[in-house]
Amino acid sequence: MGRLPCHPLTPLSKAISARPRFLSLSGDRRVSIPAHLTARRSPALSGRVRAPGDKSISHRALILGAMATGVTDIEGLLEGDDILATARAVEALGATVERLGEGRWRVTGCSGFKAPVGVIDCGNAGTGVRLLMGAAAGYPIAVTFDGDASLRKRPMQRVTGPLASMGAGFDWANELDRLPVRIVGGALKAIDHVQTVASAQIKSAILLAGLNAAGVTTVTEAEPSRDHTERMLRAFGAEIGVLPMDGGWRVSLMGGQDLAGTAVAVPGDPSSAAFPLAAGLIVPGSGVTVEGVMLNPLRTGLFETWREMGADLTVANRRMAGGEEVGDVTARHSTLTGVVVPPDRAASMIDEYPILAATAAFAEGATVMRGIGEMRVKESDRIALMAAGLTACGVRVTEEPEGFTVFGGPVRGGATVTTHGDHRIAMSHLVLGLAAEEAITVDEPDMIATSFPDFLQLMRGLGADIAASE
Repeated sequence: MGRLPCHPLTPLSKAISARPRFLSLSGDRRVSIPAHLTARRSPALSGRVRAPGDKSISHRALILGAMATGVTDIEGLLEGDDILATARAVEALGATVERLGEGRWRVTGCSGFKAPVGVIDCGNAGTGVRLLMGAAAGYPIAVTFDGDASLRKRPMQRVTGPLASMGAGFDWANELDRLPVRIVGGALKAIDHVQTVASAQIKSAILLAGLNAAGVTTVTEAEPSRDHTERMLRAFGAEIGVLPMDGGWRVSLMGGQDLAGTAVAVPGDPSSAAFPLAAGLIVPGSGVTVEGVMLNPLRTGLFETWREMGADLTVANRRMAGGEEVGDVTARHSTLTGVVVPPDRAASMIDEYPILAATAAFAEGATVMRGIGEMRVKESDRIALMAAGLTACGVRVTEEPEGFTVFGGPVRGGATVTTHGDHRIAMSHLVLGLAAEEAITVDEPDMIATSFPDFLQLMRGLGADIAASE
């Protein structure tokens, strides 16, 4: 067994800044990432690969395991930078965290978070920091949360506002609504929160705080967001109610409930599986299968959209893993046609619009994506960056405040794309390069490790021509 490389008494900001980026973590083997990666037009891709563990569930397994009494054994944990930041955070808050082997982790809960020594640095993990703030708010401790330059630009008041209504205190160090922030928790009261935007992060933060609040905490959503937190709370022994309401639902949770450690099997991440599957759709002659992909209907909006575009996308071997339906998804090269993506589908695929835009570049006609203003406050302004990258590669794009339209046709390529350190922007343009006329280069590919540590090796194993470049 090996403890995390960062001891809780080590200042987390120093630990993260000193830690080298890597794409692969297996035991002590680490593979460094070059300054640039270049993707070139590739021959037909083929093979079967395993989807990396789901990022959303990996965060929640660590946090709930830390809040619970007893031991939580996790199989298939995503070992990306964002998840490792959350693992170090819960260790700093008093849990014991051990890595038992590749993807195998054990969390021994602390039955109540303890005040950490120093700042908790969440790196680039937006989900991690927002859920951790919700969890920490329920305990009588003071915690300062911070992150990297990208995370410091992302809005936090959408979460801290409801938590403040429950009684948590916040002290903003530099700028209101931006990290770093000091939170003082404890003595919370339940609230009835009505969501104005479908956001699993906001809902989850409120529910995690509600575990230690007096009364019944409710969250009402007009459009359902991801329900991973509700499912996992039940797995850890909590009673949680979900009442359907006019196309949405009302989620309720009684405060004062104790969680018990459990076994968690993390299913494959559909957001990560999207990249090799997209490559299978656009590279002529290809057939790519990704095994063990989560098929939760609140996460499969991209697959539905691809099928509407004419994609040859099939699912086999449906089964249950960790309380979620999973299956083996196969994508074969397809002739795609542009579509209008329903705005109400955004909640089920908000992280997949960059790779949808890349595949839309090879479709006949226009693919219209609206109602996705949330993309502008992710790790970067993803609408602006995808529009700029595609345009540089010869693709016609029209940008709007809340969306954009991609007009398919020949993709010239031949550009170096600025990613602003956004992993999904980098991977989407590398996939684009596999079928473009000329090579496409991306900068700052080290950030791919935040969500998909083995991206480079996995894609090369399928036959993709992706290599380091100056």
